[in-house]
Amino acid sequence: MFDSPFMTLPGITPQEYSYLQSATTGFSEQQLRGFLMIYGSKRRNPDDMVLYCILGFFVPGLPRFLVNQIGMGVLYFFTIGLCFIGTIIDLVNHKTLAFEYNQRMVFESLQMVKMGGVQ
Repeated sequence: MFDSPFMTLPGITPQEYSYLQSATTGFSEQQLRGFLMIYGSKRRNPDDMVLYCILGFFVPGLPRFLVNQIGMGVLYFFTIGLCFIGTIIDLVNHKTLAFEYNQRMVFESLQMVKMGGVQ
C-alpha cells in the first residue's frame, strides 16, 4: 500500500484508496500515470474541504460551488447557508462532500484515459 502511486495524492483516505484500486484494475503503467495526472488535478482534498466549509460562513455556498453543485451553491448564497444550518451540516460532512465529488472525477478521468486521450 505504501509504495502505491495513489499514496502521492494528498489527504487520501482508505475509502478513496480502495475505490481507486478497484477502478484502475488492469491499467498499464502508462495509463495509470495518465489517470493520476488527470485525476490529481481535479480531485478535492478532504482536509482542504474543512477550510472551504469554514470559509462558507463568510462566503455562503463556497463549498458547494467548489464541488460543482452550482444550484445548491446559489441556494446557500441567497439564504445565507440556509440560515447557517446547511453550512454547519457541510462542515460536519466535509469528507462525504469531497468523496462524492472525487468519485465523479474518477469516472471522468477514467473516461478520458479509456478514450485514448492520454498515451
